[in-house]
Amino acid sequence: MGYSGFKVIKEGLFGQRGWKPVWRDPDPKPEYDVIIIGGGGHGLSTAFYLAKEHGITNVAVLEKGYLGGGNVGRNTTIVRANYMLPGNSEFYSHSLKLWEGMEQELNYNTMMSQRGVIMLCHSDGQRDLFARRGNAMINQGDDAELLDPAGVRRELPYLDFDNIRFPIYGGLLHRRGGTARHDAVAWGYARGADQRGVDLIQNCEVTGIDIKGGVVTGVQTTRGAIRANKVGIVVAGRSGQVAAMAGLRLPIESHVLQAFVSEGLKPCINHVVSFGMGHFYISQSDKGGLVFGGDLDFYASYAARGNLPMKEHVMEAAMTLMPMIGKARVLRSWGGIMDMTPDGSPIIDKTPTEGLFIDCGWCYGGFKAVPGSGYSFAHLMATGNLHEPAARYRLDRFRTGAGLMDEEGTGSQHNLH
Repeated sequence: MGYSGFKVIKEGLFGQRGWKPVWRDPDPKPEYDVIIIGGGGHGLSTAFYLAKEHGITNVAVLEKGYLGGGNVGRNTTIVRANYMLPGNSEFYSHSLKLWEGMEQELNYNTMMSQRGVIMLCHSDGQRDLFARRGNAMINQGDDAELLDPAGVRRELPYLDFDNIRFPIYGGLLHRRGGTARHDAVAWGYARGADQRGVDLIQNCEVTGIDIKGGVVTGVQTTRGAIRANKVGIVVAGRSGQVAAMAGLRLPIESHVLQAFVSEGLKPCINHVVSFGMGHFYISQSDKGGLVFGGDLDFYASYAARGNLPMKEHVMEAAMTLMPMIGKARVLRSWGGIMDMTPDGSPIIDKTPTEGLFIDCGWCYGGFKAVPGSGYSFAHLMATGNLHEPAARYRLDRFRTGAGLMDEEGTGSQHNLH
């Protein structure tokens, strides 16, 4: 169906009864060419690009709940390409280009807002590191500007510039970064995949993966067995559990990452701002709420909810950086299940089982990676070859030690990222 301002006004006047479903609700067929396990942002974008870029339309996306009900709807909506290490830098640069053309490609309003991302630095060493990062970003073809304290004050006058413990030495501005509406991204990819013939099957939990002679032959689900020549696992924090159905142990730990939103306020924060000393980040939504988050909960869990100690930790960082936030009331919080790898970087690769593919380990980068991940994973599943921007995201790097990427410079252990 089409969307227009006239249609919105008409439906508002006549009880919203004229809207039609955005995608079909089909029953699963006995067999598909490709099955994607996981109906989140990465799974839906994979299905979309399989159909659009490779002409593979006999595809089923299997989701145990409802589309977009996992991490893609449980994040702080940040989009950026300000990575430094080779491997991640190329990938997120490619993903940002896809973000910039997403609304035209999907013919769907994802509310992409390139309002700029500013990372604050609070010491001479951190400023030097941001200068290196900015140069790496520019060499990759992305944008970066190193701000002095006066430049930060011009952009962010509401910060606590008199904080003696965490003085603001400057910041790194990435103007092409920003935010997008997380559920709209899922809906846009779902609509685009459905229009190209992909079956989006909700309330269909995968309970087993069928393998014969080292080759995947299909899956078992709560709605019956479904055969397929290729199966892709794209289930974020549940990656370890689903991969175990195929006898595969992944180098993954699942942790909870909380996020928060305040009451609606008049426009006051024009950028995405990150606190360099407290792992705190904040932006303002189109509805006026301040959306912010911080560190992981630092213990393994599959519970998509938060806890009070981490709430206190995040609020302390918020008050340290911008005391004005203390006047805002927090409306709600939520938790996403993060699949953390030992080196802080993701995995897009084949598995030892022929026809079985894995896309996981997105750590803090899952939402911003949605289009790039789907594009690269679709390329791998369609051609059997790694897509160049994601060529370093090999699974075997954790077995051999070759090609490990210590993204945050904190070591190759789960608990350090």
